[in-house]
Parts: sequence; structure tokens; C-alpha cells
Amino acid sequence: MHLFERKPFKMASGGVARYTIQSKALSDEDISTLAWLISEKGDIRDIYGVTEGGHRLAAALEKYRSKQGVRLIVDDVLTTGASMEAARVKTGWHDAVGVVIFSRGPCPDWVLPIFSMEWINTEDEFPASNDVEAASG
Repeated sequence: MHLFERKPFKMASGGVARYTIQSKALSDEDISTLAWLISEKGDIRDIYGVTEGGHRLAAALEKYRSKQGVRLIVDDVLTTGASMEAARVKTGWHDAVGVVIFSRGPCPDWVLPIFSMEWINTEDEFPASNDVEAASG
């Protein structure tokens, strides 16, 4: 199994993606390191994992829980944000911070992606070379 696979994939949102992100391909050490990186951002009081990939990340975050801090809602891949929003309603944690390993597109303002694939999933092309030179100064 590869982390990224070029094949059509029917997303939970109903749309069809041109590639898949198989977070199952991430090793336990990968997930453990991602959990550690997340924990470095601040204290974590509560954790809720969305879907199978989210449960795996939530389990790795358990050892970083404290009596104070934020409530985290975590998932592996965000496409539209609907699953994250549903989890926030289900938990009643309207003050939660969301963290996802990969986002395919824009995240709701309360969700932070570790890796964003937003540009990849647009029709945007590389800027003209003189635009790049002007931007880099």
C-alpha cells in the first residue's frame, strides 16, 4: 500500500477524487511522531478521533493528555470538513480545535492541517516566470 495512489476514489462527500490518500500506509512511528508534533503546540485536555484514521491518531495522542488545555477533534484526511463539523456537533465541543493530517482543500477556520493539498486540488497553474521573480524580489 502506498500513501498516495493515482486512481479514482469516491469520497464521503460524494465527489470523485483523482487520487487517494491512504493514511493506513503511515507507520505506527509516523503516527506517533505526528502526535508528538501536535502535542508540542500546547496542552490537550480531551481528544476525539473521527473515522478510523482519526481514531488511530487520537490513540497516539492519549499519552499527551493533561487536566487542562484544548479539546482536540482529529482526523486523517479532510475533504469538505463535513465529518469534522459533525464531530463537533456530536461532542458538543464548540470550542474545539480540529487537527487533520492532510487536507484536500480549504479547512473550516477552527481546523488546522499538518499538510495541505489545497493548491493541488485547484485548477491553478504555475505563475508566469516574471510573476515568480516579482514575488521573490
